[in-house]
Amino acid sequence: MTNLADFIERFILQKLAQEAAGQVLVRRNELADELACAPSQISYVLSTRFTLDRGYVVESRRGAGGFVRIVRLEPEHVQFAVHAPPQAQHAGKPAGANGAAEAKAAHHAATVPELIDRLAEAQMITKREEALLQHLFSVLDHFLDDDGQRTVFRQTLHKLSAQAWKED
Repeated sequence: MTNLADFIERFILQKLAQEAAGQVLVRRNELADELACAPSQISYVLSTRFTLDRGYVVESRRGAGGFVRIVRLEPEHVQFAVHAPPQAQHAGKPAGANGAAEAKAAHHAATVPELIDRLAEAQMITKREEALLQHLFSVLDHFLDDDGQRTVFRQTLHKLSAQAWKED
């Protein structure tokens, strides 16, 4: 027998799998009614199982027309946003010792501006937020290396995500 959180997660993953765009828009109360659970249980699953570290960005809007948008990031975007680039993770190991998948990830790791574009395309951020973030990271480019920019970007996404859940 599976627990309710597992059931909710599977249900949302099935909805995501049906969407070619890699994102799904749900109303928390309607989803809770459909799954016969409390809206807080939906919030719990979203905040613990659909995280940036797991490759998801969750946007939550409150109010009568409130919704939750869940976007699945491409693996290279998650790799770039959450972790150090593969070549930095395996310093000192001979080339080719990390496998083909890591070599592919090292070939093209998304830049912070590309990640910001992806969030804007998925309508996770407004055009104004996109412009502000792009400007911020163009300035930071003069002061921080890629690792520093990734750290700031990751912290910014976590802060925005945490703020969205506080507002709910």
